[in-house]
Amino acid sequence: MKQFLSEIFSWWGGNTWGTRLWIRRFGDYVGSDEFGNRYYQDRKANRRYVTYAGGYADASTIPPGWNGWIHHRTDVVPAEAGYEPYSWELPHQPNLTGSAEAYRPDGSLLNKGERPRVTGDYQAWSPE
Repeated sequence: MKQFLSEIFSWWGGNTWGTRLWIRRFGDYVGSDEFGNRYYQDRKANRRYVTYAGGYADASTIPPGWNGWIHHRTDVVPAEAGYEPYSWELPHQPNLTGSAEAYRPDGSLLNKGERPRVTGDYQAWSPE
């Protein structure tokens, strides 16, 4: 019952029933990516949709080729164009903000290390 209510009222847990009905009525399936995300385009309006695989809406899982398509930078669907990522593009890593694995630089209050000492190139300001 909780899952059913979550699908009706919450967008962050994936697709709501309203989204599913809207896509079924007005959307055309365009393609999917290597993560299992599915992409749709509205038949009448110039809108594009993504339904995320895994049930959690995480926009960082949209690969670069599909990101350009979903944001209207190109009208060519990456699946049809044979999109190849550049050599400098890194594979997807999930957004770890707010988790125990989040990045904590030196000097962070949440980092166990100590803040690095100030070097000689810094002089504190004092009013005269």
